[in-house]
Amino acid sequence: MYTNVNLSAPVGALALLGTGFVLFITAIGLVYFLVKRKRTGVRFALVAMAVMAAGYVALMLGFSVASHEQILARGQEKHFCELDCHLAYSIVNARQAKTVGEAPNQTVARDQLTVITIKTRFDETTIAPSRGNGSLYPNSRVLTLTDDRGSRYAPSAQIGTPLTTPLRPGESYTTEVAFDLPAGAKPMSLLIQEGEWITRFVIGHENSPLHKQAKFQV
Repeated sequence: MYTNVNLSAPVGALALLGTGFVLFITAIGLVYFLVKRKRTGVRFALVAMAVMAAGYVALMLGFSVASHEQILARGQEKHFCELDCHLAYSIVNARQAKTVGEAPNQTVARDQLTVITIKTRFDETTIAPSRGNGSLYPNSRVLTLTDDRGSRYAPSAQIGTPLTTPLRPGESYTTEVAFDLPAGAKPMSLLIQEGEWITRFVIGHENSPLHKQAKFQV
Protein backbone atom coordinates (compact mmCIF):
# COMPACT_ATOMS: atom_id res chain seq x y z
CA MET A 1 0.00 0.00 0.00
CA TYR A 2 1.32 3.44 -0.97
CA THR A 3 0.53 6.15 1.58
CA ASN A 4 1.35 9.79 2.27
CA VAL A 5 3.07 8.84 5.55
CA ASN A 6 5.72 6.38 6.70
CA LEU A 7 4.63 6.61 10.33
CA SER A 8 1.12 5.85 11.56
CA ALA A 9 -0.95 9.05 11.31
CA PRO A 10 -2.32 8.80 14.90
CA VAL A 11 1.21 8.35 16.25
CA GLY A 12 2.49 11.32 14.26
CA ALA A 13 -0.41 13.50 15.39
CA LEU A 14 0.02 12.51 19.04
CA ALA A 15 3.76 13.16 18.85
CA LEU A 16 3.17 16.66 17.51
CA LEU A 17 0.45 17.49 20.01
CA GLY A 18 2.36 15.99 22.93
CA THR A 19 5.59 17.78 22.08
CA GLY A 20 3.74 21.05 21.57
CA PHE A 21 1.98 20.70 24.90
CA VAL A 22 5.19 19.96 26.83
CA LEU A 23 6.95 22.89 25.14
CA PHE A 24 4.04 25.15 26.07
CA ILE A 25 4.16 24.09 29.73
CA THR A 26 7.94 24.53 29.78
CA ALA A 27 7.56 28.00 28.26
CA ILE A 28 5.17 28.95 31.07
CA GLY A 29 7.81 27.76 33.53
CA LEU A 30 10.41 29.84 31.72
CA VAL A 31 8.28 32.97 32.09
CA TYR A 32 7.82 32.21 35.78
CA PHE A 33 11.56 31.81 36.35
CA LEU A 34 12.24 35.03 34.46
CA VAL A 35 9.76 36.97 36.59
CA LYS A 36 11.23 35.48 39.77
CA ARG A 37 14.75 36.03 38.42
CA LYS A 38 15.76 32.46 39.08
CA ARG A 39 18.69 31.93 36.75
CA THR A 40 19.01 28.22 37.40
CA GLY A 41 15.35 27.70 36.52
CA VAL A 42 15.72 29.81 33.37
CA ARG A 43 18.71 27.78 32.21
CA PHE A 44 16.92 24.52 32.95
CA ALA A 45 13.83 25.59 31.01
CA LEU A 46 15.84 26.79 28.02
CA VAL A 47 17.91 23.61 27.90
CA ALA A 48 14.79 21.43 28.23
CA MET A 49 13.03 23.27 25.39
CA ALA A 50 16.11 23.06 23.17
CA VAL A 51 16.52 19.33 23.81
CA MET A 52 12.84 18.59 23.12
CA ALA A 53 12.81 20.67 19.95
CA ALA A 54 16.06 19.14 18.70
CA GLY A 55 14.83 15.62 19.45
CA TYR A 56 11.59 16.21 17.59
CA VAL A 57 13.35 17.68 14.56
CA ALA A 58 15.84 14.79 14.56
CA LEU A 59 13.00 12.26 14.54
CA MET A 60 11.19 14.12 11.77
CA LEU A 61 14.29 14.27 9.60
CA GLY A 62 15.09 10.64 10.39
CA PHE A 63 11.75 9.47 9.00
CA SER A 64 12.22 11.77 6.01
CA VAL A 65 15.63 10.28 5.21
CA ALA A 66 14.18 6.77 5.54
CA SER A 67 11.40 7.53 3.02
CA HIS A 68 11.46 6.59 -0.67
CA GLU A 69 10.02 8.29 -3.73
CA GLN A 70 7.35 6.23 -5.44
CA ILE A 71 5.94 6.52 -8.97
CA LEU A 72 2.47 4.98 -9.20
CA ALA A 73 1.22 3.52 -12.47
CA ARG A 74 -2.25 4.08 -13.89
CA GLY A 75 -4.85 2.63 -11.52
CA GLN A 76 -2.54 2.28 -8.51
CA GLU A 77 -3.83 3.97 -5.38
CA LYS A 78 -2.21 6.41 -3.00
CA HIS A 79 -3.78 6.26 0.46
CA PHE A 80 -4.13 9.38 2.57
CA CYS A 81 -4.00 8.24 6.17
CA GLU A 82 -6.62 10.05 8.25
CA LEU A 83 -6.75 9.45 11.99
CA ASP A 84 -9.21 6.57 11.74
CA CYS A 85 -9.49 5.67 8.04
CA HIS A 86 -7.95 5.99 4.57
CA LEU A 87 -8.93 7.90 1.45
CA ALA A 88 -7.49 6.33 -1.69
CA TYR A 89 -6.67 8.32 -4.84
CA SER A 90 -5.85 7.02 -8.30
CA ILE A 91 -5.64 8.23 -11.90
CA VAL A 92 -8.16 6.52 -14.15
CA ASN A 93 -7.66 8.56 -17.34
CA ALA A 94 -5.60 11.32 -18.93
CA ARG A 95 -6.39 13.15 -22.16
CA GLN A 96 -5.60 16.28 -24.14
CA ALA A 97 -8.19 18.96 -24.90
CA LYS A 98 -8.57 22.54 -26.05
CA THR A 99 -11.52 23.29 -23.77
CA VAL A 100 -13.18 21.82 -20.67
CA GLY A 101 -16.48 22.60 -19.02
CA GLU A 102 -19.55 24.31 -20.35
CA ALA A 103 -20.20 28.00 -21.01
CA PRO A 104 -20.15 30.37 -19.19
CA ASN A 105 -17.64 28.46 -16.99
CA GLN A 106 -15.67 26.96 -19.84
CA THR A 107 -11.88 26.91 -19.62
CA VAL A 108 -10.00 27.46 -22.90
CA ALA A 109 -6.38 26.36 -23.30
CA ARG A 110 -3.67 28.84 -24.14
CA ASP A 111 -1.81 25.96 -25.79
CA GLN A 112 -3.00 22.51 -24.66
CA LEU A 113 -4.95 21.26 -21.66
CA THR A 114 -3.96 18.02 -19.98
CA VAL A 115 -7.14 16.70 -18.36
CA ILE A 116 -6.64 14.07 -15.67
CA THR A 117 -9.50 12.05 -14.19
CA ILE A 118 -8.90 11.31 -10.51
CA LYS A 119 -10.85 8.75 -8.52
CA THR A 120 -11.37 9.33 -4.80
CA ARG A 121 -12.40 6.28 -2.74
CA PHE A 122 -13.17 5.86 0.94
CA ASP A 123 -11.51 2.54 1.74
CA GLU A 124 -13.99 0.86 4.06
CA THR A 125 -11.44 -1.82 5.02
CA THR A 126 -9.34 0.75 6.93
CA ILE A 127 -11.92 1.78 9.54
CA ALA A 128 -12.63 0.33 12.95
CA PRO A 129 -16.04 -1.34 13.50
CA SER A 130 -16.89 1.30 16.09
CA ARG A 131 -16.54 4.19 13.61
CA GLY A 132 -19.92 3.67 11.98
CA ASN A 133 -21.09 4.95 8.61
CA GLY A 134 -20.56 8.65 9.18
CA SER A 135 -19.28 10.94 6.44
CA LEU A 136 -15.62 11.83 6.14
CA TYR A 137 -14.78 15.37 5.02
CA PRO A 138 -11.45 15.34 3.16
CA ASN A 139 -8.83 17.92 4.01
CA SER A 140 -7.80 20.36 1.31
CA ARG A 141 -5.68 18.93 -1.49
CA VAL A 142 -2.85 20.49 -3.47
CA LEU A 143 -2.27 19.15 -6.99
CA THR A 144 0.93 19.74 -8.94
CA LEU A 145 1.66 18.49 -12.45
CA THR A 146 5.29 18.19 -13.56
CA ASP A 147 6.31 18.06 -17.22
CA ASP A 148 9.34 16.55 -18.95
CA ARG A 149 11.23 19.82 -18.52
CA GLY A 150 10.77 19.83 -14.75
CA SER A 151 8.30 22.72 -14.82
CA ARG A 152 5.39 22.54 -12.40
CA TYR A 153 1.77 23.55 -12.93
CA ALA A 154 -1.24 24.17 -10.72
CA PRO A 155 -4.74 23.21 -11.92
CA SER A 156 -6.53 25.57 -14.30
CA ALA A 157 -9.96 24.03 -13.71
CA GLN A 158 -11.81 21.22 -11.94
CA ILE A 159 -14.87 19.55 -13.43
CA GLY A 160 -17.19 17.15 -11.71
CA THR A 161 -17.29 16.31 -8.02
CA PRO A 162 -14.96 18.56 -5.97
CA LEU A 163 -12.08 16.76 -4.26
CA THR A 164 -13.30 17.97 -0.85
CA THR A 165 -16.73 16.34 -1.19
CA PRO A 166 -17.49 14.13 1.86
CA LEU A 167 -17.81 10.36 1.48
CA ARG A 168 -19.15 7.47 3.49
CA PRO A 169 -17.26 4.16 3.79
CA GLY A 170 -17.14 2.39 0.43
CA GLU A 171 -18.21 5.43 -1.61
CA SER A 172 -16.18 6.95 -4.43
CA TYR A 173 -16.37 9.66 -7.09
CA THR A 174 -14.29 11.04 -9.95
CA THR A 175 -13.00 14.54 -10.64
CA GLU A 176 -11.51 15.92 -13.83
CA VAL A 177 -8.62 18.31 -13.26
CA ALA A 178 -7.23 20.37 -16.16
CA PHE A 179 -3.68 21.73 -16.41
CA ASP A 180 -2.70 24.27 -19.06
CA LEU A 181 0.73 23.30 -20.42
CA PRO A 182 2.76 25.17 -23.05
CA ALA A 183 3.09 23.74 -26.53
CA GLY A 184 5.55 20.86 -26.70
CA ALA A 185 5.53 20.11 -22.98
CA LYS A 186 4.86 16.49 -22.04
CA PRO A 187 3.11 15.76 -18.72
CA MET A 188 5.12 13.32 -16.62
CA SER A 189 3.83 13.05 -13.04
CA LEU A 190 1.06 14.31 -10.78
CA LEU A 191 1.51 14.95 -7.07
CA ILE A 192 -1.54 15.00 -4.82
CA GLN A 193 -0.79 16.13 -1.29
CA GLU A 194 -2.50 17.60 1.76
CA GLY A 195 -2.85 21.36 1.85
CA GLU A 196 -2.85 21.99 5.61
CA TRP A 197 0.34 23.78 6.73
CA ILE A 198 0.46 21.89 10.02
CA THR A 199 1.31 18.66 8.14
CA ARG A 200 4.79 20.10 7.48
CA PHE A 201 5.58 19.48 11.15
CA VAL A 202 4.18 15.94 11.46
CA ILE A 203 6.78 13.19 11.81
CA GLY A 204 6.64 10.80 8.85
CA HIS A 205 4.34 12.98 6.72
CA GLU A 206 5.31 13.47 3.07
CA ASN A 207 4.91 17.25 3.52
CA SER A 208 7.62 17.34 6.20
CA PRO A 209 11.11 18.62 5.23
CA LEU A 210 13.17 16.33 2.95
CA HIS A 211 10.45 13.64 2.89
CA LYS A 212 10.08 11.73 -0.38
CA GLN A 213 6.67 11.62 -2.04
CA ALA A 214 4.43 9.21 -3.88
CA LYS A 215 3.55 10.59 -7.33
CA PHE A 216 1.33 9.37 -10.14
CA GLN A 217 2.66 8.65 -13.59
CA VAL A 218 0.53 10.50 -16.13
